[in-house]
Amino acid sequence: MSASWLMAIAIVVFIIGYRFYGKFLTRRFDVDPQKQTPAHKMSDGIDYVPAKTPVLLGHHFSSIAGAGPILGPIMAAVFGWVPVFLWILLGSLFIGGVHDFSSVMASIRHGGKSIGEVIEGHIGHGVKQLFLFFAWFTLVVVIAVFCKIVATTFEQTPSAAMSSFLFIILAILFGLSIYRWRVPLGIGTLVGVLFLLACVLLGLRFPIYLTENTWMVLLFGYVFIAAVTPVWILLQPRDFLNSFLLYFILIGGVVGIFVTHPTIQLPAFTRINTDLGLIFPILFVTVACGAISGFHSLVASGTTSKQLNKETDALLIGYGSMLIEGILAIVALVCAVTVAGIAQENYSQWVNSEGPINIFSRGVGSLIASLGIPEKTGITFAALSISAFCLTTLDTATRLGRFLFQEIFHSDKKSNVLSSNRSVGTLATIGLAALLAFSGTSTTLWPLFGSANQLLAAIALLTITVWLAEIRKKNRFVKYPMIFMFGVTLTALGSLIYTNVAEKNITLLIFAVLLFGLAFVLVIQAAKRLKKLEMRVS
Repeated sequence: MSASWLMAIAIVVFIIGYRFYGKFLTRRFDVDPQKQTPAHKMSDGIDYVPAKTPVLLGHHFSSIAGAGPILGPIMAAVFGWVPVFLWILLGSLFIGGVHDFSSVMASIRHGGKSIGEVIEGHIGHGVKQLFLFFAWFTLVVVIAVFCKIVATTFEQTPSAAMSSFLFIILAILFGLSIYRWRVPLGIGTLVGVLFLLACVLLGLRFPIYLTENTWMVLLFGYVFIAAVTPVWILLQPRDFLNSFLLYFILIGGVVGIFVTHPTIQLPAFTRINTDLGLIFPILFVTVACGAISGFHSLVASGTTSKQLNKETDALLIGYGSMLIEGILAIVALVCAVTVAGIAQENYSQWVNSEGPINIFSRGVGSLIASLGIPEKTGITFAALSISAFCLTTLDTATRLGRFLFQEIFHSDKKSNVLSSNRSVGTLATIGLAALLAFSGTSTTLWPLFGSANQLLAAIALLTITVWLAEIRKKNRFVKYPMIFMFGVTLTALGSLIYTNVAEKNITLLIFAVLLFGLAFVLVIQAAKRLKKLEMRVS
């Protein structure tokens, strides 16, 4: 079977879904372009900064995409390409997209507040504190995982390191030109993209050779600086420019698939129990960001909602970005299952030995080569792009971790250093992430990341369900996905606890138990509140 059929089906289904289900969602939330958003009401030039739609789309999409939708589908394909394809398709449309869009809307309707503060307003302060601890621990895992991935990529592809360093300098200059020197966005973007490509070429010519551990130390230093500087200096412009890398990869991959018509080599379905575990729940938490990601709710309510220019932008930026991410996940899946010579019995070993990033890079490189670009250049460009995506996730996650840490220790009575000092919250977040990163490998950290990340999504959906019930709005479109995700993620996290006990991995075991315990108590308290609200309505 030609993989071009998978891509064609995904594109058609996502377009129809955006047009009709997206419209349904906007009606459910009474989206109004005339309502003033928090970016305007609370503009402060640091966190609350109105952004033009393409700029915010670039920031949001770059922040949520990262390497998750690339690594997850490739690893999950051990179950066969059909279950992975169906979960990406249905998950993005009816769960992930709903989760992201709803998180943006819930936040802007609460003055740009985070999901944790929405919980406080509708469930209670104690439950909010539990959520903040859970979300903070989850972000620590996210930072540890992606720091490990970026450091490994920089060690294996030294040219990516130099390009990424040059990207940062370029982003600062781009931000100054747009926000301080008043250069028109169109002209600034054109020049910025040209220099972006120049950064790639310079990276190929002047690579930086350092060890993985050295890169991890440098990366933790970088994300500290990125998390405490105003968003317009680095976060917005770098994510906007990096989004063009992602668009190039997407367009090149999609067009390449239609030009080459690669044949699917892996069976449609392999078996229920694989080296990863049982298909339920492992498939769902392994695909992770390719279908739904709790990290998206933190981005949506932590940074995106504070930059949204008008409410109608939420559909494209929230729901639309998740569907584009679904396309990226399909491209990653195609890169894995169309490689000649792979077989059901050795797929896991092949992925572990080659590495998902290398598989994706080579796959995209061969697809881009069909467009007349040298395959080696395409492979290098893909590797550089992935490292750039991971960096956007890293600095956004660190900034969000700082927000959550400050919220945990916030007091209305008096200010304290833990809640008011940006450096303290950032250092605490990075310090714990470094401990976790240096104690595990990417392979051992990924299951913990997937489980915690999806469970965070379930909690966000539960929060939105309670809020809608509170204001007497229909909530089944978030309630049913929430129930399904809790079933998946609590089972997966319980399995992970059992595995780490057997393998005596104390650090990962402690994190897994903390996440499971916090989530369990939080769910019980939120469920009681939801039950009271539903009884009131009936």
